[in-house]
Amino acid sequence: MSDSGFDVVEVLKRLPHRYPLLLVDRVAELVIDERIHAVKAVSFNEQFFQGHFPGAPIMPGVLQIEALAQAAGVLAVESLGLAGSGKLVYFMAIENAKFRSPVTPGVLLDLKVEFVQKRARVCKFAGEASIDGKVTCEVQFTAMIADAPE
Repeated sequence: MSDSGFDVVEVLKRLPHRYPLLLVDRVAELVIDERIHAVKAVSFNEQFFQGHFPGAPIMPGVLQIEALAQAAGVLAVESLGLAGSGKLVYFMAIENAKFRSPVTPGVLLDLKVEFVQKRARVCKFAGEASIDGKVTCEVQFTAMIADAPE
């Protein structure tokens, strides 16, 4: 099953993240149980550019990984039928992270994530961030599905 995508209003229904840490602006394509292609519009107004780095703004690599993880969260919520359940997707492990090219303001960062393994409580993903087809970051990570803290 493929979904042609949705905007940030629909993303907000699937993720608990809010400004300034919401890093998915839209979903371009979602294939249930397989993959997602989401997009982050990187703006000069992002809070992290104030200090990373003044005069030479670069999106921190860890935030590229977070953006990929948020895209994976949308994929997991949709694939596992968790929308509205109150369940959260938590990082368990980050492996083989590689940063290939800097991300600067004014670009559309493509976030492509696919399932490597999917279970009811633990999922493994492979993610790749890119700009116009040029890879900026690639990573494998594991996430746990759990209840929100009380």
